[in-house]
Amino acid sequence: MLAETEFDLQIKSKPENVGMVEPFIDTIRQRFRLLDDLYFNMLVVLTEAVNNSIIHGNQADPYKNVRVQCRPNGQRLKFTITDEGKGFNPERLPDPTSPERLTQPNGRGVFLMRQLSDTVEYFDHGRRVEIQFRMEQQRGAVMANR
Repeated sequence: MLAETEFDLQIKSKPENVGMVEPFIDTIRQRFRLLDDLYFNMLVVLTEAVNNSIIHGNQADPYKNVRVQCRPNGQRLKFTITDEGKGFNPERLPDPTSPERLTQPNGRGVFLMRQLSDTVEYFDHGRRVEIQFRMEQQRGAVMANR
């Protein structure tokens, strides 16, 4: 059994800092020997979530932070992304698959996050998002707690 470990990343809200997500996910990938498809999905989803927190949540204010936490929970990895912004109502986001939105160049991030992860839930008026992934591991890897 693997010991419960928490991974933590705190970054200043500068758009270029979104690049810090990849080495953070790489560490988790190595620790749990995750399959490539799961790694790719995690990278896309968490990059989008952090980018949203930096740009939309914290308005790219370098005096505000975004925190990313990862906590293993049995066969799942739970990520929590928190910003210091004013928040938003995720239920009020327009449907990016509606005919009038199909040609829009943006507005698909939250939709994509929901498609590539197992769960996406918002809390604290949208300032905190919790995202879960079921762990799939490479053959011969030590399995997480069951």
